[in-house]
Amino acid sequence: MKIRTRLTVWYAGILTISLLVMGLGLYREIFEQSIKDHRHHPLKHALKEVGEMLFQIGLPAVVLGLLGGWWITRKALAPVTALTEAVEKIHERNLNSQLSHAGNGDELDRLTDVFNAMTARLDGSFNRIREFTLHASHELKTPLTVLRGELETALREQTLTTVQRERLSSQMDEIERLARIVDGLTLLTKADAGLVKLQFEPLRLDDLVREAFADARILAQSQNIHVNLEECEKISAQGDRHRLRQLLLNLTDNAIKYNHPGGTVKIGLRRVEKSAELKIENTGTGIAPELLPRIFDRFCRGDASHSQTVEGCGLGLSIVQWIVAAHNGRIQITSEPGETTIATMYLTCD
Repeated sequence: MKIRTRLTVWYAGILTISLLVMGLGLYREIFEQSIKDHRHHPLKHALKEVGEMLFQIGLPAVVLGLLGGWWITRKALAPVTALTEAVEKIHERNLNSQLSHAGNGDELDRLTDVFNAMTARLDGSFNRIREFTLHASHELKTPLTVLRGELETALREQTLTTVQRERLSSQMDEIERLARIVDGLTLLTKADAGLVKLQFEPLRLDDLVREAFADARILAQSQNIHVNLEECEKISAQGDRHRLRQLLLNLTDNAIKYNHPGGTVKIGLRRVEKSAELKIENTGTGIAPELLPRIFDRFCRGDASHSQTVEGCGLGLSIVQWIVAAHNGRIQITSEPGETTIATMYLTCD
């Protein structure tokens, strides 16, 4: 129950009790006066008089009081409603925006000041975290590049034994994995800070999907996974070609990695009203229901059974979500454990 409704009910209860008290007082006065006047039926006369007075005076007073109380309550709580709506619009990307004051100098204005101070502190904390992540990612790139170069040089040595070559190859794989993590963190941190500029241009989504389909077939060959292009309508849109290709690669790569040998991947693109619907479906163990709400969180791995055997760092879907949001689209992932997982994306098309 809203505060406005609760206050109105309480106010109505108080008015009703007041009316009853007034009626009892009137009844007593009229009854005693009837006895003094030696009336034959003082009780009946008193009840009649009280009823007429309550109907003619009390009832209009109660109705007027209720309407007035409701109006006053609504007027008094209007700043609370406005403040609530403004707070609901705050998220991590607009913490620097300030809530407006009502200008009354009352408790609500003080509450607004408290909210503004809190969001300012949060904004400062988020900025420090972004700066730290960005600087750390940048500083890590140099030693990783040096290590990669040294390992590549060592692998070209002809005198290496098979065991030594395998050990160096394993170290190279870990260096590459660290480099992908650093690149992903750098991209997401810059995106959070608004430093990544997209190059929007007219493009054919069906061409991008066909390219992603061809790449997916190559990636799936080693696991004997069947990749099918179910439908691919001709659809034009405005978008960043590089980022959309990255999005498609991440989704198809996940559909192949989190699959089982001999499984299938289905890709489809069609027009739904004024939007382009891209759907990528894959077989596999699926995603546990408790993980679905966090599937786009950074470093979240959807399939625990594959987390130790599948390469990845848990940043791919976070990057996908950012790319979709940057194109004013939306994406959702549904999964039936042990059966299928479906990633569905909607983009505005021409």
